[in-house]
This record gives sequence, C-alpha cells and structure tokens, in this order.
Amino acid sequence: MFYHENKLQYDVEVEDPNPVFAKMLQQAIGGVEGEMRVAMQYLFQAWALPPEHEKYRRMLLNTGAEELGHIEMLATAVAKNLEGAPLELKGEMTQAVGAGTMNGIQPRQVLSSGLHAMAVDSDGVPFNGNYVVASGNLAADMTANVMAESTGRLLATRLWEMTDDPGMKDMLSYLIARDTMHQNQWLTVLQDLGETDDPFEVFPIPDSFPDAEENEEFNYAFMTTDVDGGSDSDAPWTQGTSMDGEGRFSHVRQRDLAGGDPDIGAPDPRTHDDPTPRGED
Repeated sequence: MFYHENKLQYDVEVEDPNPVFAKMLQQAIGGVEGEMRVAMQYLFQAWALPPEHEKYRRMLLNTGAEELGHIEMLATAVAKNLEGAPLELKGEMTQAVGAGTMNGIQPRQVLSSGLHAMAVDSDGVPFNGNYVVASGNLAADMTANVMAESTGRLLATRLWEMTDDPGMKDMLSYLIARDTMHQNQWLTVLQDLGETDDPFEVFPIPDSFPDAEENEEFNYAFMTTDVDGGSDSDAPWTQGTSMDGEGRFSHVRQRDLAGGDPDIGAPDPRTHDDPTPRGED
C-alpha cells in the first residue's frame, strides 16, 4: 500500500527553461541509469523477500518509494524546462524534413505529452522492464543495486555539468547526495548479511552451492587467453588469497588447457541444415 502527499520530496526550481536540457533529463527518468529503473528494482526485490528478511524488505520498500519521489521531481523539472518551448517546425522543415527537430526538443514531449515528461529515455526509447534486476537472492540484488546507484550517480554528475541553471544544479546535487547514501546503504546490507565486517563474505553468489560440486581446479584461476600467455601473471588477481578468503588465486594459460575439437552430431534432417544438394551424398 502506498500513500501520496502532494509535496515534492525536494524543491525543484528552474530559472532559465531549456527544452534541450529537458530532453537530457529524460535519461534520468526512463533510461537504464534512471529513477524508474531503481524504483521498480527495489520494489520488486522487496516483494520477493520472505518474512525472515522483514528488516531488509522494509528498507527496500522505503527506498523504492523514495525513488518514486525522485521520478516526480524529475518530471517536474522536465515540465518546467519545457515552459515556453517552440512548437513550430516551419523554419526547420523548409530545410529538410525533421532537421533541427524543434531546436533540440524531443518531439514526443510535444506530440504525445503536451510539454511534459514521459516514461522514456533521452532518445525517446520507452522504459524497459528488463532493466530491473530482482533475482530473489538478496546478496546478488544488493550487488546489482550498488551498480545501479553508481551509474545513476554518474549520470547525475554529468547532467550537473551540462547545466548552468542554479535550480537544476541544486536539484541534481540532492540526487547525487542520495546516490551516495544508497551506494553505502547497499554495501552495508552486504556486510550485514555476513558473519563478520567483511562484505565479501557473502561471495561468490550463491554461496549456498556445495563446494564439493564446484570444479575446484578452476574456481580461483585467472585464465589468460593472450597468445603469449604472459599477461597479468604477477597481478593481485592472479596470486595470493582470494577476496572471499576461501582460496588462492592462480594463473593458467588457456592454450595449455585446450579441450578437443567440437564434436556434435549430424544435422537433424527436419531442420534442413545440411547444405548438400538433394540427390548427392
């Protein structure tokens, strides 16, 4: 159950409306790095958790709802940046069809939404639910969440660099700050899932898979596919104790381990894969 209060999570002001920036802001709404992605991701992760993970479920629901508020902020910012936007194509159309595209504005922000935000990215591509990671494994999902917040923060910093509008910089500085918190939040959950202060204790994921069933000859071996086989032979990921503390890194050459030639059966005649002409053997 969700309840809505008719107030923004954080004030959104635009001193100098810029329709091109409105187009760029769409990436932070419906793009792969955007707020729709993390909002849906955290909510679906929460809905998959059993009762014994209630504290994580509540935390994910809180943060997912917060991200819905970020979408509302960005949608407001898009609308404010589109105020007074040009609605004519006449000048551009006399040169070439679609050239100029209304001074950089995203056409569908006029044609489909009447100068408002949409559930699309900066290229007008609709939000894709396949962006959402909700595996049902809490540790795996936390790892995905760190990546999502990292790329989201990177996007926000790039948007911050693109604008000189004080209101937009202020809004983005807030979103950047929240991404900082969320990255640390998910890393803390990874740490909390283990028995020590080491967040890597929950790796590899899933750690519940029986060690005896894993091919232990290769589970900590860095595989060199270079022709000379010499790259990274003294790197930290090819020697010493592994990050999970359960093994030691090693360095092997793929060419020394090569298996036999591919050995597959003859094509099934029903697939018509055989290039041999009819009547020939």
